[in-house]
Amino acid sequence: MRGIGQVDLQPALLTGVFILAGLWVAGWEVGLFATLGTLIATAAAYAFNVDRGSIALGLQGYSGCLTGIALVVFLGNHVATYILAVIACILTTILTATISTLATPYGLTALTAPFCLVSGAMVLGAPSFERIWHGGSTAGPTSGDTGVTWSDLWHAFFNNVSQIFLVGKWYVGLLMLIGLAFAGVRVLLAAVLGSVVGIFVAWALGAPTAVIAQGIYGYNAVLVAIAVGAVFLANTVWNACYALFGAGVATGLTASITSLFKPFHGHTFTWPFILTTWTLVAAVTLLPRLRRAGT
Repeated sequence: MRGIGQVDLQPALLTGVFILAGLWVAGWEVGLFATLGTLIATAAAYAFNVDRGSIALGLQGYSGCLTGIALVVFLGNHVATYILAVIACILTTILTATISTLATPYGLTALTAPFCLVSGAMVLGAPSFERIWHGGSTAGPTSGDTGVTWSDLWHAFFNNVSQIFLVGKWYVGLLMLIGLAFAGVRVLLAAVLGSVVGIFVAWALGAPTAVIAQGIYGYNAVLVAIAVGAVFLANTVWNACYALFGAGVATGLTASITSLFKPFHGHTFTWPFILTTWTLVAAVTLLPRLRRAGT
């Protein structure tokens, strides 16, 4: 459960329970692959004799959770997908160790980079292999006008939360927000404000209404707001403003990275969150107004 909750950087048990419930509500395939991905990555960590404290906090399972979901969403539910899930989730455990080794001297963590690297490579390469590629998912953002209705707004608000897990269903986002409430008021508030900032910035920049409503532009903003505003930095007004600024940056960066990947059919995943969070947290050392958590 903590491995699933750690996708949102939260080790609270009930947070993971509600998020997993939301994933099963989204569809049994999504729920199954999220569960399998988390279990496989965690089991691999045990096999590699990774620090038990890290495993207990769920820090070895969250990239496996997202990777399992990504594979079934983009490759479909086939025998080959199960085999790839095993390989991919073991790789996420290895990459978590690799990136953590490189990032620790700078006071950073791997975040969801292992998921992005493994899932990105597998989904991108899948069409080259006929035993793996079965047409995949054709789902994607659609274009539309920039006039936002109330229905668009409240759908976007919840979808910004569920799209972290590649799910665009508002009621799943609602369940996940309830789960985040068990992690604390500060975490819930960060998620709520991050979603609002994501909607506002996307609208202000002129993003198509349909894409905003799907939560495509806002999910990275939610993650940045939680990471910077409620996890890695101390609870101060300056840090809160810094986190919301980062949420806005991540929204704009989502469009940039999507355009960058589009020519070769790559996927944005959570790269905007990773790059924005790494940048903001690393900069704190030389920004005296800001303080890391615990200092």
